[in-house]
Amino acid sequence: MLKTLGKQLYGFRKDSVLTPCFMILEVAMEMIIPLMMASIIDNGVEVGNINHIYKMGIFMVIAAAIGLFAGLMGGKHGARASAGLARNLRRSMYENIQTFSFANIDKFSTAGLVTRMTTDVTNIQNAYQMILRMCIRSLISFVCAMCMAFLISPKLASVYLVAVLVLGTVLGILVPRAMKYFNNVFPKYDDLNESVQENVSAIRVVKAFVREDYERERFSKASNALYGMFVKAESIVALNGPLMQITIYSCILLISWIGAKMVVHSELATGELMSLFAYCMNILMSLMILSVMFVMITLSLASAKRIAEVLNEKSSLTNPDNPVMEVLDGSITFEHVNFNYHEATKDWVLNDINLEISSGETIGIIGGTGSSKTTFANMISRIYDVSEGSVKVGGRDVREYDLETLRNQVAVVLQKNVLFSGTILDNLRWGDMNATEEECIRACKLACADDFIQSFPDGYNTYIEQGGTNVSGGQKQRICIARALLKKPKILILDDSTSAVDTATDARICKAFREEIPDTTKIIIAQRIASVEHADRIIVMEDGAINGFGTHEELLANNEIYQDIYESQTGGCGDFDEGGDK
Repeated sequence: MLKTLGKQLYGFRKDSVLTPCFMILEVAMEMIIPLMMASIIDNGVEVGNINHIYKMGIFMVIAAAIGLFAGLMGGKHGARASAGLARNLRRSMYENIQTFSFANIDKFSTAGLVTRMTTDVTNIQNAYQMILRMCIRSLISFVCAMCMAFLISPKLASVYLVAVLVLGTVLGILVPRAMKYFNNVFPKYDDLNESVQENVSAIRVVKAFVREDYERERFSKASNALYGMFVKAESIVALNGPLMQITIYSCILLISWIGAKMVVHSELATGELMSLFAYCMNILMSLMILSVMFVMITLSLASAKRIAEVLNEKSSLTNPDNPVMEVLDGSITFEHVNFNYHEATKDWVLNDINLEISSGETIGIIGGTGSSKTTFANMISRIYDVSEGSVKVGGRDVREYDLETLRNQVAVVLQKNVLFSGTILDNLRWGDMNATEEECIRACKLACADDFIQSFPDGYNTYIEQGGTNVSGGQKQRICIARALLKKPKILILDDSTSAVDTATDARICKAFREEIPDTTKIIIAQRIASVEHADRIIVMEDGAINGFGTHEELLANNEIYQDIYESQTGGCGDFDEGGDK
């Protein structure tokens, strides 16, 4: 874990080294000043040597100035190092998340990833700055002050040693107990963020169903769970405060009593006793800071573990050593394909799929909800890897291709269409960042989107709100189809992506595809017979297996499932999807 986080210090290692160096210099100046004070009292005030007082005073001012400069520079470099570490952690996590397959993403919730990139990284940033500055400074100050105290009076310095042993023992007991609760705090953060995220993204649904009270109760439950966990952790940590106060005052009383007796018996000079009091405060303040640091470090260790999990997660989809960099055509072959999302699950999601699709064919896929139509399509663009068998595109196993090359040639319009904040042109150019406006317009005409876009006051420069909330579902679908077409793919997969458009527009889109992109293999997943009946061939899916494969006429003649779907939709009654497994 520490090795993983240490790698993220690139670019800021110099600051990470300079910060403790300046802290050491600052502490050194603080250790010298009490000795100068003792010298002023013993060799200046008590003997009446005014020149010595002036001389030591000048040295004290110089030492204080050096200490001030060291403190300022330590703060500057510490801030750079901690902020730089936070920046690198967020960047590395984000870049690694971009490589994740769907299987990897399934391990982390969206809210969990957001918490790790925000709250967890902030904890690490604060803890790292405190370690570089306060922790290093306190440790050095403690060691130096203890050494100086033993040089002056081993008898009095032993009081500090006993205090350190007592506090160290108590911290050793408290830390593991607090750590147990802190490890459970961040999953509660995830639950809280998930509640907020779902509520905000689905606010229209919440208001439409008047569920504000339910959502408030849900948020309160998550918030109270987080509160309760923090209370338990902080209750343990809070025990450190009273113990620290008792130790500090006990040390002051003992040093005052023993030191005063030693001064009376001429075993200790007055200036030396003053120095010991200064070192006493240094030691005790260092211990107090270290006790606060243990809380922050304990909390940050839980965050560090969560961040390391994301950084160390390796994508389940990787490029081969010598990947194929060109997809020859849009032909697709499934050879005895079996697939499961989880290895421990016994039943296959896809079961022994065998078929061949020629380049340029239009293939329809139909079946009830839960029949694994989308999973079937995901195998083609290698969203998931098959568990058994192979999927070939252009005559080569998809696992032999460079992943980016394959996905650039397999355009997918997903069930859940997503538009990003920006203009329509900005969204279209996700398909081809160098596409001209004319190319964007042509793609929109193929997707039957040009008419409604031209009706907007700003046309193709119309601003799309986050998530496409200012366009209808059908408009959003057509923009997404146009965006996929701009990739000029060899395979185009439409995953129920015309469900929100009327049948006439759906037919126009299919007709445009047949006429304008005849060489592109088109996979159309749909719930409506009208969307697939003009396809060259149609796949009927049931429970993860191919129940039928043929033309519209062939399936009407000999496939019961297809016949039931056709009759339920053309007869105007019934629901072919009733009883679906999901």
